[in-house]
Amino acid sequence: MPSKTNKNNWKKQLHTWHWVSSAVSLICMILFSITGITLNHASSFESTPTEIKYEKKIPNSIIQRIKSQSEIKILPIQFGQWINKQIDIDNDLFEIAPEWNDYEIYVQKPIPGGDKWISIDLETNDFVYMHTDRGWVSWLNDLHKGRNTHISWIWFIDIFAIATLVFCITGLILLQIHSKKRASTWYITSAGVVVPGIIAFLYL
Repeated sequence: MPSKTNKNNWKKQLHTWHWVSSAVSLICMILFSITGITLNHASSFESTPTEIKYEKKIPNSIIQRIKSQSEIKILPIQFGQWINKQIDIDNDLFEIAPEWNDYEIYVQKPIPGGDKWISIDLETNDFVYMHTDRGWVSWLNDLHKGRNTHISWIWFIDIFAIATLVFCITGLILLQIHSKKRASTWYITSAGVVVPGIIAFLYL
């Protein structure tokens, strides 16, 4: 049988893991709960997208350099240098493999809450840049889903998920430890499983 001292040390350790994991995941749990509501009621949070659009004529020398490439994996550096002198644009667009044919080059970059794209008309030399922003709710919703985000955000979500698991598991163990003094513990805990189970069985 484990000694009373060992039991107390184990309880203290559980409490430490519980509050530390709670602290790590607190803000994200609040944000993920809020975005859970906004995602569940998306039609109530629709906003009018805002768009930034630029149109330019590309010098013929640059167009000819683009056309001379047998395969366009990325746009020529000369194009990036020229357009950066004209407008403020996301340079990451120049690192994406474009869709292209004999008439047009198109590059799209989805981002949280919107997207950016450029098109180059190889016949008319017309350049178009568009940045669409669908608002902060759409931005938060995309962060919730990890959609169109950087790999660093994906890793962050994974760490947050692990911290939340530690919080929930240690909380369950602590419930078991203190359940003898709280008769309603397992009734309430069971309701958290039974109620969504009934709803899913009857209506989904």
